[in-house]
Amino acid sequence: MEEVPAALLLLADARLPAGGHAHSGGLEPAVTARAVTGLDDLRGFLRGRLATAGLTAAALAAAACAHAGVRPHRWRELDAEADARMPSPAQRRASRAQGRSLSRAARAAWSHPGLDALAAELADPHHPLVLGAAAAAAGGTPRQAAAVSAYGAVTGPASAAVRLLGLDPLGVHAVLAGLAAEVDDVAREAAASVEDGAEDGAGWGVLPAPSAPLLDLLAEAHVHAGLRLFES
Repeated sequence: MEEVPAALLLLADARLPAGGHAHSGGLEPAVTARAVTGLDDLRGFLRGRLATAGLTAAALAAAACAHAGVRPHRWRELDAEADARMPSPAQRRASRAQGRSLSRAARAAWSHPGLDALAAELADPHHPLVLGAAAAAAGGTPRQAAAVSAYGAVTGPASAAVRLLGLDPLGVHAVLAGLAAEVDDVAREAAASVEDGAEDGAGWGVLPAPSAPLLDLLAEAHVHAGLRLFES
């Protein structure tokens, strides 16, 4: 069994002061639209998000982790790959806001040339890029960076569900436990895409880009909501 650096667990901790608590991952507009009203709906929402936006983010995080040790750094190119995989302007803004916050927290905790180069090159990098670079700084592998990202893709909205719907936290965590194997599968697929791109010379162009039109539409609707608890 692969040993997980203790420092890497900090990145998966909801108490990390990186602003993640202010984002619902699209759950709040889904609740507003009555698309999610209980645990069964939440399970379906999380499963769909994990397979689409979650896979995309996990692959970008794995790529960023692998790239953090490479010189010269090409963070702008990887950031453009992230942009191309987020059709919704609202989602892009949310990703960059979370990336900016995570960058401050990560650089306060670790010193790493890849993480520093990312901050120097991009004032508002996408969140998965910062997460991957931070994972490298914490001694993690691309596969582990993908796992942290995939885990966050479901735990963030799940936590928001407790606040938005007043769901039983024990029931919500039972839903998360039931998704654990799928989180592992997504992390493996994400890391494998980075390895495949490196082996055949295709690079970042082969990273997954599954579409999630409903998440895009919900994100745009959320921007215009008159009253909201979360930023996204």
